[in-house]
Amino acid sequence: MLQGADFQKANLADADLTLTNLSGTDLTSANLEKATLVRAWFTGAKLGKANFAKVEAYRSGFEDVFAEGASFAGAELQRANFSGAKLAGVNFEKAELGRANFNKAVLTGASFSLANLSRADLSDSTFEGPISFDRAFMFLTHIDGLDLSAATGLEQAQIELACGDANTKLPSGLTAPKSWPCASD
Repeated sequence: MLQGADFQKANLADADLTLTNLSGTDLTSANLEKATLVRAWFTGAKLGKANFAKVEAYRSGFEDVFAEGASFAGAELQRANFSGAKLAGVNFEKAELGRANFNKAVLTGASFSLANLSRADLSDSTFEGPISFDRAFMFLTHIDGLDLSAATGLEQAQIELACGDANTKLPSGLTAPKSWPCASD
């Protein structure tokens, strides 16, 4: 139980924080590279510019965190919950985000390059400006109702795998597949 603790700029690389409650903590600019964070809670924590590269954080809760400029590059984040998180400029390059939830998250300038977004739900997220999906795997990724017209790196093959609807706006040159909307799973 470490709620509300101050870990600004702390070096927690390789730490095992499985099942730890870190709600409301300040981890600004902290290094958690390769930490084990399985089922850890970060609700409302300050994670700005923190390094979460290569962490193992299955089913972890990042609800309402402020993590602008943080790095989750190469992180294992299956079923992680980023609801309401402020994730502007976050690097999710090569991250495993299967079934991750981004409900009401702010993703302006986020990079999902080479990330696995299988069955992730981005449909209620917001971003004003660029967001990168360069070579991201988007099998049944929910992009319903999103305005992706400014997104970079999106290709038709990714759109064919994803789940959108009539309100999904795509970049110029891409078209909605006939399989939209997807059946609920």
